Parts: sequence; C-alpha cells; structure tokens
Amino acid sequence: MEKGYIGKILHVNLSQKKIYEERIPDKIYEKYLSGSGLGAYVLYRDIPEGADALGPDNVLGFVSGLLTGTGSLFTGRWMVTGKSPLTGGWGDANCGGLFSPAIKRCGYDGIFFTGISDDPVYLFVKNNKAELRDAAHVWGKDTVETEKLLIDESGSKKARVACIGPAGENKSLIAGISNDRGRMAARSGLGAVMGSKKLKAVVLAGSGRIRANNPEEMKKLSQKCNDYVMFQPPFIPGPLTAYVGSLVRILPFQIAQDGMLFKIMLKKWGTVSMNQFSVEMGDTPIKNWDGTSADFGPKKSKLVNPDVFTDCEIVKYHCYSCPLGCGGICSMNGRYQETHKPEYETVLSLGGFCMNEDKDSIFYMNELLNRAGMDTISAGNAAAFAIECYEKGIITKKDTDGLELKWGDTKSLVSLLEKMVTREGIGDILADGVKIASEKIGKKAQECAVHAGGQELAMHDGRNDPGYALHYSVEPAPGRHTVGSQLYYEMYQLWKKVDSVPKIKLTELYSKKSKYRTDEKKAAMAAACSKFMNVVNGAGACLFGMFLGVHRIPVFEWMNAATGWKKTPEDYMIAGESIQTLKQAFNIKHGIKPKDFTVSDRALGKPPQSRGANRDRTVNIEKLMQDYWRQFNWDDKTGIPQPGQIEKINVD
Repeated sequence: MEKGYIGKILHVNLSQKKIYEERIPDKIYEKYLSGSGLGAYVLYRDIPEGADALGPDNVLGFVSGLLTGTGSLFTGRWMVTGKSPLTGGWGDANCGGLFSPAIKRCGYDGIFFTGISDDPVYLFVKNNKAELRDAAHVWGKDTVETEKLLIDESGSKKARVACIGPAGENKSLIAGISNDRGRMAARSGLGAVMGSKKLKAVVLAGSGRIRANNPEEMKKLSQKCNDYVMFQPPFIPGPLTAYVGSLVRILPFQIAQDGMLFKIMLKKWGTVSMNQFSVEMGDTPIKNWDGTSADFGPKKSKLVNPDVFTDCEIVKYHCYSCPLGCGGICSMNGRYQETHKPEYETVLSLGGFCMNEDKDSIFYMNELLNRAGMDTISAGNAAAFAIECYEKGIITKKDTDGLELKWGDTKSLVSLLEKMVTREGIGDILADGVKIASEKIGKKAQECAVHAGGQELAMHDGRNDPGYALHYSVEPAPGRHTVGSQLYYEMYQLWKKVDSVPKIKLTELYSKKSKYRTDEKKAAMAAACSKFMNVVNGAGACLFGMFLGVHRIPVFEWMNAATGWKKTPEDYMIAGESIQTLKQAFNIKHGIKPKDFTVSDRALGKPPQSRGANRDRTVNIEKLMQDYWRQFNWDDKTGIPQPGQIEKINVD
C-alpha cells in the first residue's frame, strides 16, 4: 500500500566509513509524522547525554517531509536536525529549494550522520546506493561554487546538493547549510556541526517515485487550494506600505488578520513586502533592540521599500511544489551578477537593525553570507552588537582591527561581516554569536547582547506582539520566529478545523492593550501554534502557505490522502504535542534548564522604551511562560515535562 512516506532512513558513520539502512515502523510515523518529528525521534534515541555538539556523538539529520512529493502544494521544505552548538539543546533549521524531494527519491525519509571523518568528504546517493567521496577539491570553496562542481561531478543535472561554505568549515556557531545556490537552512548553528564532521556536502541523484495512497483525492484538494493562491487583485505600490504601517501604529485598536492579505503581498513582492510596513508598525527591532521606528523612519526606510528589490528581479523563484513563488532571482552590480532576492529578515537585520540604508550593500552582504554559509539573522545581530559595544567604549579601534564602527556606516559594516566570514580579528569573536562574543569581551558587553539561550532573535519585536517573545523563550529551539505569535494564530485559523482551540472572530476590533494581558486563552493559542507547526514541519510544509488558513490549505486532509490514515485534525494536533514534548525532553536530557532560554530583558521592554511604536510596553514573560508550560502538562515553574506526559509519548 502506498503511504506517502518511504519507511526507511540512512545512517552514515563518518568515523568508521560505515553506511547502513534502518526501517522505521509505521507506528513511529503515526506518532511523530516525518520531517523534524522523525528527526526528534532519532536524535533523542541516538545522541548520548552530554554529547559534545561538535564531537563524534552528535547526530546530524537531513529529513524530508511526510507530504513532500505526494502532489500536495507548499510541501517542499527540508529540515536539518542536531544538537545545537549555539544553545546546547535541540537544534533544527528549515529550508526551501529543491532538496527535499531528492531525499525521498533516493529511497529515504532522512539521512543521519554520526562520527567525524579524518579528511573532508561528501556523501553521494543514487537510488538506495550510497558512498562517501573525497571532498578535498571543494573544501574551502563557497556554497555556490561547491554546488556547481558537485552537480557536474555527479553526471546528473538533476542532482541536488546541500553543502556548507567557509563559515561551516571554520565551525562558526552561526553557520548554516545551503542548497539551490544560496537557499539557507540557517539557524541553530548546524553548519558548524557539519563542518566539525568534515562533511562538505550531501549530493542526491535518485529517481525513485513518491506515491500517495489516494492520488485522486490529493489532486482534488490541491486544485481547490491553488484557486486561493492564484487570486491576486491589484495592490498598492511599495512606498505606500510605510503609510499603511504608520496607520496601524497610530490606531489604538486592530482587527484580527486574515492571511489572504499577506498572501497578496507575498505573491507581489515576497517577504520584502514587510520592510517598511513592519518598521512603521513597530514589528521591526531597530538599532540592536535599543532604537525605535522613529530612528529608521520613512525617509531612511524608503531606500529599502519593496519595489527597490523587485525592480531588479529577473525571474520569480519557486521552491518545490510552491504555486506562490515568493522568492526571486535578481541582477546586481559589482562582484556577483546574479543573486537570490534578500528576504525581509536579511534586509532588516543588515539594514535598520544596523541603521544601514544602502540597498546595494544589502544585496552584496546577502550574497556574501549565503556563499559563506552564514545565518544572515545572527550575522546582523552580531554586527549590531559590535557597533553598540564600540559606541559605548566597551571595545575600541584596537579591538576592531582599526574599524570605526558607527550606526549606518555601510563601509565598516561590510568589512566587519567579511571578517566574520574569514574569522579574522574581531570577526573571529563575533562568528560564534552574541552570547559567546559578550562573554569573551567581558566588561558590560553582556548588556548589549540580546538573545534567547544563545540564539539571536529574528526581526520581529515581541514588544509589538508578545506572542513572538513567548515563542522565542519557550520553543525547544529558542529565538525562533517561524512557529507562532498572536498574529500567526489569527492567520492559521485553526479553530475552523480543531474544536479544542480558542476561537476568534476575524471581523472584530480589539484594543492593542489587550495583547499584553496574560491569560489562559493566550497560552492556549500559543500552545496550539507550537503543536500545529510541529505538524507542518513533520509534513515538510511551508509556513507562508499555512498563513492562508487551514480551511484553505488542507494540510490535515492531504496527510490522510497521502498515507491512507483516517486521522482527525485533533489527532494531528496530538501528534504535534508529542513532538513538542519529545524535543523538550531532549533538552532536559542534555542538561538544559528551560528558564535559561528566556529572552533578554531589552527585547521584553525591561525597561520600556520612552518613544516610538512600542513606547511604554513591557511583556510579562514569566507569567506567559508558566501558562504555556501548563498547556503541555509540563511543570509550570521549570518547564520540565511531568512523568505522565513523558509516558504518554513513550520516551524511555
């Protein structure tokens, strides 16, 4: 019987040069799905307590999604899992591109690496046949060069490559893993894990078929879903988004948001649609979390308005099975002639967060970091941290190799990032993220280091939407913006399929002040976001697709049609809860105290800002965290899963 998933994983022991398959029982897929859920099952089981994240005992997993290749839409995401060297706990990174179906076409749902190779190697897999090959000739090359060389070497133009660049080779703790010429699985520092194993790349050239249990139902569901995606009325020009954001900031109330509006913006511009809109409404942190929307107002931010980036777009970029195409391939001046369109996170982390308003430099730094294999979010955070330290006299020109770090100084910002890529001088300290950098610098540097358990935060301000601050602090992989917020919950519209979650009326106005009240309803909303995104990541589905709402994106129905299961949406949410508890149990096993992941005070409004969009706002994170933990039957003081909950998910 066809069931969407393959039912097998591949193990590669790099120390012993041993490669073998493992069959995974159906009951494991039913409990943890595939994707990051399958990764959590393998990692909890196989990584010994106290393992060094950069040592041989860490397990690095590349996993596809349960729905990838089954005829569903928005389901081309792949994930990397491992113990994070950045936080010491559960680590995962999520990526689009074309790599996800290649894993399943080779005959596996996931590929897991242990050990450390004596010399640089890459794994080549073609239709259930796997071998380790010498990678000395590509060691030291950037991700784009590596990918091209290894595709040529494979003999198949359809081969797909995931690889690290110099940042991963140099074990930068903010290094990621690239596919499709710069699409990055960037977070958690898993590129450093890959580099520590001397694993340069994974090259997949399989041609196996991926089949759904009920292809006709899959087709029917996908056609209806596509109708919503293709609906695209005319929309305002890019520069006007700043004024819409200003209006949202000024009004004392707001309306729960339907995700169709964001879909229209995504389809027109991609994630850069949020650039000015988010700055003006207070969603974007400015100047290392110490500035406000007033510091990077319309006169500055207009130079990075959405039209600026789409005007140089050559062609739309679509990840596998995506009808939306929010990405883009752009032309640019200078050293690199062709590049991926920078994402919102990149534009603002290297833009407003550092007070840089130069569009060309953002294009260059985006390509520089993608080729190096370094997380643009963390890199921007590290640069802003360094600028503030310099401004306050914590570090001097002697420490910065002569660089005069100033807010908005494009030339020094570019030079700083180039030093981080090569781990030269001050760049060597910053290449491991703000937490470790602040500990090495000492003095009062820790006051300038904003993070959650060592992971730098994304460009979404919890002082504007406390849901971000909560998820930054409670997710097993902290500092993550791709799980939940109060806005995300509105757009998921889970209550239309899941009876147990709080209901919201999308047409109702509500006071902005109500966002900052802590209550059980908000905790239930946040817990529902976590459970749902575990389902989404188990399916290999895209967050942006999910913003259209579960009544338009039939992720639950797709999984039944793919597998032959007859599960209810509630059943899938229970699976999401099990995955979340398993990840939390992984952290407890490895000595993590969940409270240590709490976001730095500055990003919580402690003390509150005196001006700007988030003036006088403080997030009561302690109460929010306690309420959230109770939703999972975890101890509300420590975040440790209770014995009954552990037994429920069959963790030994």
